[in-house]
Amino acid sequence: MPIPEDKHPLIATLKKVAFHLKEAQVPFALAGSFAVYARGGAPCDHDVDFLIKESDAGQALAVLAEAGFRTEVPPEGWLVKVYEEDRLVDLIYSPVQRPVTDETLADTDVLAVNACHLPVLSATELMIHKILSYGPHYCDFARAIPVARALREQIDWARVEREVAGSPYAQAFLILLDRLNVVSLAEASPPGARRAKLKEVTA
Repeated sequence: MPIPEDKHPLIATLKKVAFHLKEAQVPFALAGSFAVYARGGAPCDHDVDFLIKESDAGQALAVLAEAGFRTEVPPEGWLVKVYEEDRLVDLIYSPVQRPVTDETLADTDVLAVNACHLPVLSATELMIHKILSYGPHYCDFARAIPVARALREQIDWARVEREVAGSPYAQAFLILLDRLNVVSLAEASPPGARRAKLKEVTA
């Protein structure tokens, strides 16, 4: 069931940002927790994440500033931010040190978020971003397990395993999923495999 916008005003903010980016022909994709929500996952987090290309960041800020949003260019160097009152929207152009490209923005499906149709990042790329964020200073597997369970049938687990091979933290998370019977790493590993065989979840 859609979350009523009066119960979650971030959804109204999300829809406004998407509208103005579409009007300005700035390519984007919904990412983060609201993308998980759009794909059937749990209700959402404390902010909204969109992916854009770095070359479009200036135009996106200008368009949204003209529409009444407060803008911010933080020092991190991989995103810019806009606010509607206290509601935050991150416009990310280099998530987990992976610059957003045309190919990234093509790895999407047009889905509805409370009757607003917009490009939503693939479940596979969402999972890659989620677990590549883990490292020595942040490694909260408990936040990613529900996402993996909710989206597991939409995820190309073989691709996930290939693309996170350089991260021991992400690899540890995949081993945990295997032990929890969410996916089978044995089936994900063979070359050319398109998708890991999902294990039967027993009650």
